[in-house]
Amino acid sequence: MVTARGARSPRPFGAVPPIVLAGAGALAAGTVCGLLLQVTGVADTSALVDSRSYVFGAGLLLAVGLYGSTYGIDLKALRADLRGVVAAVTLGVVLKAALITGTMLLVFRRPEALVLGVAVAQIDPLSVAALGRNDRMSPRARSLLTAWASFDDPMTVLLTLYLAGVAHPLTGGTGTPGITGGGTGGYLAGLGLNAALLAGVLLLWFTGRLLAAKAPDTVSARRTVGGAAVLLVGALLVLAAAQQLMLAVALAGLVVRSTVLGKVVDRAVGGAYLAAFSALGLLLAHGVAWWPGLVLGVAAFGAQAVVALTVMPLFVKGLARTDRIELGLGQQNGITAVLIALTLERDFPGTAATVGPAVITVNILYGAGQALRSRAPRRPRGGGAGEDAGELAAEPGRQSRYGQETAGENVLERRSVA
Repeated sequence: MVTARGARSPRPFGAVPPIVLAGAGALAAGTVCGLLLQVTGVADTSALVDSRSYVFGAGLLLAVGLYGSTYGIDLKALRADLRGVVAAVTLGVVLKAALITGTMLLVFRRPEALVLGVAVAQIDPLSVAALGRNDRMSPRARSLLTAWASFDDPMTVLLTLYLAGVAHPLTGGTGTPGITGGGTGGYLAGLGLNAALLAGVLLLWFTGRLLAAKAPDTVSARRTVGGAAVLLVGALLVLAAAQQLMLAVALAGLVVRSTVLGKVVDRAVGGAYLAAFSALGLLLAHGVAWWPGLVLGVAAFGAQAVVALTVMPLFVKGLARTDRIELGLGQQNGITAVLIALTLERDFPGTAATVGPAVITVNILYGAGQALRSRAPRRPRGGGAGEDAGELAAEPGRQSRYGQETAGENVLERRSVA
């Protein structure tokens, strides 16, 4: 068959990003590895996923995802739609949790549904960061989705603290559930630690920029400053993972930016995405509740669509129809949901076995939605090519999907953060 010059023949999985296919392979490899460990008796998978090292590793992956997610936010778009972001991470999370919980209660009539709905109500920032640009979304909608994914965790934690206390006695539990820890006081103390960590990082960051601006503009000086920036962010991620101080990481990603960091974060997010799905495979080898997980995943994906298509237009004016649809199809779950499930497992046995297949279900639905959208005819957004050209003209320093520097920042960066 003769095709037009330059035309490409259809390719299998052509609409699926390569990172998603790699993630599926990592998931399969992790599951096989977990099953082999159990069958051969080399290690107890259940003990592995409950260990402190596993929780720290999952926290480190989440920290990488949070930093990469907020690093990729267009700050101008974020400021313009701050009202919508606040609505998404507060009202949006509550409504999604209510819709998911209501669905699970309707189908299974078990009190555990109160915490299962919260476990998958958030959008996973690691998945959002790893999948990068969606050409069908405007820069404004991309920034809204990444901000939504990055800052909905604090509200999820608050809901988890409250609903765990309500659900625990209903399931026959006695005493106070372990996840509540210090309750509201513990949560406020965590906010204080987040603030202290963020303040320390920002102090070092801006002090380093001032010193670098006064240093000679040499290749060795630029390399030294760039290496110091990478070490600073690395220390931030490790400390945040050890103490679960993820809000500090998300906020740091809005400020601590440079070309060198952008290149490193780009690679780190991809690696963390694959590692996260390998870890999820180990979780699935531990045990799977397929039917509840399927219902939970479908409910989570549907709740995102309802909130994005009905609630968000009330707070974000002028959002194109294409962008509203993409936000409605934007639910992704990953290491964040796994972390919450592992934390809840001690008080609500079986949570991890349900959340594991729910994560897979959500991501399959996400991939199917993107594949269907890729087959639909493209409609030019308001502004068309001029809009994209204007965006690039406003941000000539952008090097990759994580670089958001303006021209003024690039001039400084030649001397301070090469």
